[in-house]
Amino acid sequence: MSQDELKRAVAEAALDYIQVGEVIGIGTGSTANYFIDGLAAIKHKIEGAVASSVASAERLKGHGIPVFELNDVAGISVYVDGADEATRHLHLIKGGGGALTREKIVAAASRKFVCIADESKLVGRLGKFPLPVEVIPMARSLVAREMVKLGGEPVLREGFTTDNGNVILDVHNLDILDPVALEETMNNITGVVTNGLFARRPADVLLLGTPGGIQTLE
Repeated sequence: MSQDELKRAVAEAALDYIQVGEVIGIGTGSTANYFIDGLAAIKHKIEGAVASSVASAERLKGHGIPVFELNDVAGISVYVDGADEATRHLHLIKGGGGALTREKIVAAASRKFVCIADESKLVGRLGKFPLPVEVIPMARSLVAREMVKLGGEPVLREGFTTDNGNVILDVHNLDILDPVALEETMNNITGVVTNGLFARRPADVLLLGTPGGIQTLE
């Protein structure tokens, strides 16, 4: 099976976690897009969705799925999103698509976080994928210097602005031994909006698409 076929299969498997009559959270990226497309066939079963990016909101609307602002809903039953890296502890790196802050907000507001990915995203230790950090523009250089102190090599994502109007530093060559501690340390740096480590609030379920079928890690 191709990588796209694995993504489609795992996205379809996540449809089983949808609760009838509820508002669900939707992530951003290629695997999340497959989930949105699959959701279109059963959209009558849900009240609507909260999207983690403008792009996902537009895709949902294109399928006729109602999109709500997070501030207008009482809660979210389940959040479905992909990952750039994942471990068996359900810690993740996210933000390759640049929506990490809104993804982290929607995940925090959800009772269950179902992460969907193809098997290539499963790693023994996080850090091979550059860690995205969303930064207030005027603090870019300040934050970059702090990232160097943490052992990383920050690179500005050229020509990219987040939906929040900020910039992203992709931090290379981090050896992430303690994802929870590093997430907290980075988020305490002045000028950082958030970073792409999802460790303090990890996934509750990780669905992996493999040629032999869907693997479920909980």
